[in-house]
This record gives sequence, C-alpha cells and structure tokens, in this order.
Amino acid sequence: GCSAAATAWAAIALPLLLPVWVPVGVLLAAAPGTRRRLWGPVAVGLATAAVLAYCLATRPVTAEIRGRTIGYGVNVPWMPLVLTGYLFATLGALLLAGDRRLRTLGAVPAAGALACSALWRLEFASTWCAFASVASALVLGWVRRREPPSSATR
Repeated sequence: GCSAAATAWAAIALPLLLPVWVPVGVLLAAAPGTRRRLWGPVAVGLATAAVLAYCLATRPVTAEIRGRTIGYGVNVPWMPLVLTGYLFATLGALLLAGDRRLRTLGAVPAAGALACSALWRLEFASTWCAFASVASALVLGWVRRREPPSSATR
C-alpha cells in the first residue's frame, strides 16, 4: 500500500486545489466584462476534479522513487483527456483572463509545464517547484499593484 501522506498529497493536489480553485479564483479576480469566457474553465475544472476524486476514492495511490524525484500516481482512465481538462482549467483560465498580468501568470506555468515535462524525463528534482515560485512572485506583484478599494465602496 501507499502511505497516508502520499494519499493526502494526491487528494489535495489532484482534485481539490488546482482544477477547481484556480479557475474560480481567476473568475473572481477578473474584471466583470471578461468573466463570461471563464465559465468554461470553471466547468471543466469541476468535471476534472470529479473524475480525479472518484479515482482517488476507488483506486490506490502509488508513490515511487524515480531517480532524484518521487513519482505519484493514480490509475486514471482516459488520462490524456483528464490531463487536457486539468491544464485547460488551470492554465486556460489564466490565459483567457482579461488582465495582462493574469495572462502572464498563465504563460509562465504553461512554459513551466512544457519544460518540466522534458526535464522530468531526465529526473531533475523540483523543476515544477521552481516554476511555481516564479508564478508566486507574479501573483505577489499582481496583488501589490491592484488599487485598494476606496472607502466609499466599503
């Protein structure tokens, strides 16, 4: 079997956080005039999360050492389709956002996903974490540049 820690990681990382909260967060952060096009990634994220949650509930989580990395896995049917939904929900929501900084935030992890896919085959450790830290710095810059609400709208 697999440890409880690996199962907890998979439950949080796969269905709970990214495919649902990223598109919902982008929807809430987007300007009102651009929100309509973001409902697609939200719907795809919810469907993807449902498939992943079902797989986590009915299949074992595996974790294995692969060179200098740990590979986590869950037997997911139609994996190319689920992965496409996952990427559309998480990266697509950012790339479809009307705000230039949100689109940049989507482009950095998209480039990171491509680079990590190539580097993962070579078993480089923590490549995704490096791109996530760049994306986090972009979020920090985006949040700091937003104007605070005026006291009249509180």
